[in-house]
Amino acid sequence: MLRELNLGEAMTVTPMMAQYLEIKDAHKDALLFYRMGDFYEMFFEDAVAAAEALDIALTKRGKHSGQDIPMCGVPVHAAEGYFLTLIRKGFRVAVCEQLESPAEAKKRGYKAVVKRGVVRVVTPGTLTEDSLLSARQHNYLAAFAQVRDLSALAWLDMSTGAVQVMITDRARLSAEIARLAPAEIIVSDANYEELAYLEPEFGVAVTEQPRMSFDSAASENRLLSCYYVKSLEAFGQFSRAEISALGGLLSYVELTQKGQLPHLSRPRQETSDAFVHIDAATRRNLELTQSLTGGRAGSLLSVMDRTSTAAGARLLERRLSAPSQKPDVINARLSSVTYYYENQSLARDLQAHLKRIPDLDRAVSRLSLNRGGPRDLGSIRSSLEQGALLYQSLINLADPHPHKNLTVLTECTDLLDALDRTLIAEPPLLARDGGFVAPGVREDLDQARELRDEGRSIIAGLQKTYQEHTGIAALKVKHNNVLGYFVECTATHADKMMSPPLSETFIHRQTTANQVRFTTVQLSDLERRIQSAGADALRIELEEFSQLCALALESAAKLHDVSREIAQIDLAVSLALLAVEENWVKPKIDNSRHFEIIGGRHPVVEASLRNQSGRSFVANDCNLSPDDGTAKAWILTGPNMSGKSTFLRQNALIAILAQMGSYVPATFAHIGCVGQVFSRVGASDDLARGRSTFMVEMVETASILNQSDDKALVILDEIGRGTSTYDGLSIAWATLEHLHDVNRCRVLFATHYHELTQLSERMAGIENAMVTAKEYNGDVIFLHEVKRGAADRSYGVQVARLAGLPPPVIERARAILANLEQGAREGKAAPLAVLDDLPLFAAIPEDSPQVSPDQTALQNALDNLHPDEMSPRDALDALYRLKALSTEPGLS
Repeated sequence: MLRELNLGEAMTVTPMMAQYLEIKDAHKDALLFYRMGDFYEMFFEDAVAAAEALDIALTKRGKHSGQDIPMCGVPVHAAEGYFLTLIRKGFRVAVCEQLESPAEAKKRGYKAVVKRGVVRVVTPGTLTEDSLLSARQHNYLAAFAQVRDLSALAWLDMSTGAVQVMITDRARLSAEIARLAPAEIIVSDANYEELAYLEPEFGVAVTEQPRMSFDSAASENRLLSCYYVKSLEAFGQFSRAEISALGGLLSYVELTQKGQLPHLSRPRQETSDAFVHIDAATRRNLELTQSLTGGRAGSLLSVMDRTSTAAGARLLERRLSAPSQKPDVINARLSSVTYYYENQSLARDLQAHLKRIPDLDRAVSRLSLNRGGPRDLGSIRSSLEQGALLYQSLINLADPHPHKNLTVLTECTDLLDALDRTLIAEPPLLARDGGFVAPGVREDLDQARELRDEGRSIIAGLQKTYQEHTGIAALKVKHNNVLGYFVECTATHADKMMSPPLSETFIHRQTTANQVRFTTVQLSDLERRIQSAGADALRIELEEFSQLCALALESAAKLHDVSREIAQIDLAVSLALLAVEENWVKPKIDNSRHFEIIGGRHPVVEASLRNQSGRSFVANDCNLSPDDGTAKAWILTGPNMSGKSTFLRQNALIAILAQMGSYVPATFAHIGCVGQVFSRVGASDDLARGRSTFMVEMVETASILNQSDDKALVILDEIGRGTSTYDGLSIAWATLEHLHDVNRCRVLFATHYHELTQLSERMAGIENAMVTAKEYNGDVIFLHEVKRGAADRSYGVQVARLAGLPPPVIERARAILANLEQGAREGKAAPLAVLDDLPLFAAIPEDSPQVSPDQTALQNALDNLHPDEMSPRDALDALYRLKALSTEPGLS
């Protein structure tokens, strides 16, 4: 499509198509949305691809090289929705706008083509529109850079302007990508092949850029220019790798936004030891921010999110994704939550203000990119108004409030006054719609609006004035497309109108058979002003909009500070009310190796039980605190379906909740700061990589053994179950020994290999615990209680029966199990001949209990009952009949 044209072809290409091909040639990797009036049009292969992806009609327009040109288009006003669809399907979109009006183009010649140019390239990480983003989640654009032996990861959210960077190595990169969940990551072409795996594994778009974009020297100059500083030392001591990553990030933003940068906060450094290390598998298994099905519902975040603002919701997600391991930081956060926990009426009053606060960060970002409108200015005004009310609510309290930077809420009073004075109560979305400047702000605007909206009444008033001045009652002021506005009277008054002194005011324009028409200087001037009144009013309003935007962007840094303070208040209030409503408790946090939880509960399972069936969750204790400084591990045994995996997960979640600065679902919790959380729970294969379930399990286990240290919390479920019994037992045994002796970390180890319980007798730091169950009439009843000791049975056959295996299969399994257990007690395996003699799929197994006639009668009576059709009297009679049947001799 974009091959070079020969001379003959060039002569046949229209000027518009030549312009299109030139612009497209500069954006080969994106679909070109070419603005033509009220539509974005696509041509050639772009049209074919877009029509299929968007499910819109594919048409044709003209010919190129003798062939029809495929074409499709979308309306400009609905383009955002199409952008999102294309981005989700892996496309990039180059938005080509008209840079002048057709009238301006005609000044250069009758056949001149309207100037057009790409104003932005839409990619997954550069979205800023509210309609394309989730208000409660960040949309990160990341960049990875390597300078010699050092590498770094930088990321920003263009919709909020937050910029961060950290040193990281290749081994930790996957974990950081899992934590941040960026929409797009920029990598050098030198690293692209090595990092391409991130796209299928994490669903992040990996974008290759020239290595010059990451040159550290050029990157430093780019950063200095962006932040208008002479040295980056004012922001911190950055390594060359960090500067390279930040520069690559900034270069890509400049490229896609065509030099129009959003307002960026100063880059903030993160260190890997500041927050808890949680790898990708653990995040997936614990369902912190997403459930295993990929959605938000069913995750820990969905259960605990009671925030009222978008900024507060994003802060909650950040803290939950990266809990702190600094006791001072954690306890400061807990103190804020405690303040509102103890002042619930205040918390609910503040929540009423918080619910009225729009998304301040994203409003500022859109204005800085020239994509904002009056409604964004209104959002800033509302945020500042409610922020001032929050300040007054907190600053006047007798008790000291827990927020150190509360005064930032009142530092933009000049901006608030200007916005409040200028804007109407409910501004429109787009500036071009006008009508957002309040009356009385500018006299010339009020006059233009009066002429625009009340032109007829003004003309009527002028007509009355002329009637009184001339004494001609029949005089009229009229309008037509030829003369515009004119004064008309009958021919009988012609001499009077064309004689002094009236002729000095009224200028003759036209005479017809019955009428004479005049104009006046005043009427001509009024006509000109009425015709331009609408355009004048919009021009004046756009001037005011531009001035307000400039004023807001001058205060952009302060506005981001306001948003951060609001988010912190919102999060503390929401966590306090969550703790009150869910009966959560404040944890004790320190730097010890203590780990004691009393009455712990799984917050997601507890909420699910309550919502679906009204049942309560069975709380359990967990104590992994070492008595003498050695590692502490629990070997957890018990039946399938008894809740072992839930118990493992809930203790890991409680540790994460505590260290993010939240109350926890327990009656008591003392957590010595955890530095790492590792989880190996559940089973799944990875067919795309050719990995079996067992292989995935071993890879994740190897990662835990190689990375965990003495500050880690490790939860392991059923290690070794994917291979033969002795292989699996030996792997599980060796893994637990290594975690105890070498890694020396706190461990919860669930297993069905009961032989492992013998380790508690050999190692002081290992204890046995079991999830209890009882057997009643051949069925297993799960008590979900965790007690010290080792379970002696797994009740696998009973669980299989609950799962719905056919009765003959269950009975066959019981018989085989009995023979195998007898062989084990006698020290020998059950002979095959004995197993062959067992009944196989009999219609009624030999040892199955026979059903008596009386039992059949009772069952038939139950089957014939239809409760929905029974009256209370009928129900009582039926109950007596069933009672009589149940006392028959055969049922006693």
